[in-house]
Amino acid sequence: MFGPGSQFHELFDDPRWALAMVRATVLEAAHPQIGGALIDNSTFVTHPWRRLRNTFLSLQRMFGADDQVRAKEAARLNRLHARLKGRDASDRPYDAMDPGVRAWVVATLFESAVTMCRLSGSPLPPSAVERLYVEFRAYHAALGDESGQLPPTLAAFWSYYDRMVEEELESTEAMRIILYKLFDHLPAPPLLQGLPTLWAIGRAVVGPAIGAITVASLPEPFRRRAGLPELLGAGTLMQGAYLTAGLARFLPEGWLRAQTIADLLALSPGSDDPRARTVQALQERMKRAGALLRLITPAPFQPEPAAPEPGQRSAEEFFRDVLDQTGDGYLTWPDLAAMARELCGRLDLDEPAETRLYAAFADWWRELQTALDTDGDGRVSAAEYAAAAPSLAGPALIRTAEVLFDAADKDGNQHIDAAEYRALFRTGFHRDTTTDSALYTRGVFVRDFLSFMSGRRHSTPYDPLLADA
Repeated sequence: MFGPGSQFHELFDDPRWALAMVRATVLEAAHPQIGGALIDNSTFVTHPWRRLRNTFLSLQRMFGADDQVRAKEAARLNRLHARLKGRDASDRPYDAMDPGVRAWVVATLFESAVTMCRLSGSPLPPSAVERLYVEFRAYHAALGDESGQLPPTLAAFWSYYDRMVEEELESTEAMRIILYKLFDHLPAPPLLQGLPTLWAIGRAVVGPAIGAITVASLPEPFRRRAGLPELLGAGTLMQGAYLTAGLARFLPEGWLRAQTIADLLALSPGSDDPRARTVQALQERMKRAGALLRLITPAPFQPEPAAPEPGQRSAEEFFRDVLDQTGDGYLTWPDLAAMARELCGRLDLDEPAETRLYAAFADWWRELQTALDTDGDGRVSAAEYAAAAPSLAGPALIRTAEVLFDAADKDGNQHIDAAEYRALFRTGFHRDTTTDSALYTRGVFVRDFLSFMSGRRHSTPYDPLLADA
């Protein structure tokens, strides 16, 4: 069912997943409950690369050969989903633990895997489709969900899928954001943030193309009901894109490994990984080339804006880059919950430690709400935050830093060593971070965390953790 030899394992490093995952995410977001949960809780708009890597790692754990790893990941996902419930903008309830909702997520992944092969001109043989469906049903069962939510046979699945598409899916706000806003405003991955012009040009070309390709690949009945326009030539563009991605499978082995690509997307500029240094060297050469081009073709003079003090960011920048994790323009509990979720995932915490960290962040949210929510609407706006110019280092934030230290200090020796440091920050341990000590002590850790969260200072380890996309 899982690991090497499975049908899914044969497709895991397939470059066509780059298109298929976008398509599956759109179909998920078109479900009213999933769409509501995404709008209220997800960081997919502000931190898409983080979300992509976390999804990849979760699939890798669930479809791997290690039963213990799979059971632990399933328990983690269930705890995460149990926290995602509420009411959407139309006052309709959503619950990420709803059995039908969870079955639909698995269904979109399976159907998009089959569709990506068909659209690229190399459809899976019927026996392989049957085998893949059995594996996805096993994945669904590993999550502990009710067996009757996904049909028992492949023939019954297609009837279920058609009914969901024709009767349940809607043109939700989350779906429209993914199709028409996400790629237009897609932030650069960490290693390309120093090349804003190059990234903006590439995004302006590729973003609309991905949107058109995704729309053209969606089921026709849903496109009609949702009023999604199919641009002239979009079908040809879609088939060409899937065919090109399919041909990339024949590149030398290892060139397009999903693990390698995910790691590159997650590398921070300050990482000690040799690949990060290689990409940074390439960045410097491209910057010099860009400077030479501007020298040859000078633009009209424009005064340079005043540069902030080294290491400082304004209150507005801090609110946007760090506090507003969901990107809706307000600070609410889901923003701090997103921080806790990322930290728990980085540290691979078990249930008791995870609960303590969430509780600490919940106390911090209540402290922030009491201090900053001047109009009493239950959220903190960017204006309320900037006007107060608060010192956020209250008792609850200090407690959050201490709980985070305890979670990172796996061996409980009151020091964070190199391995524990890397687990949290995904970068090498830097001696200068801890002044004269080779170990990260509790006091230094708490001081650095408070400096970042209340002093609005840029931080080499914390920016990739909480601010970068």
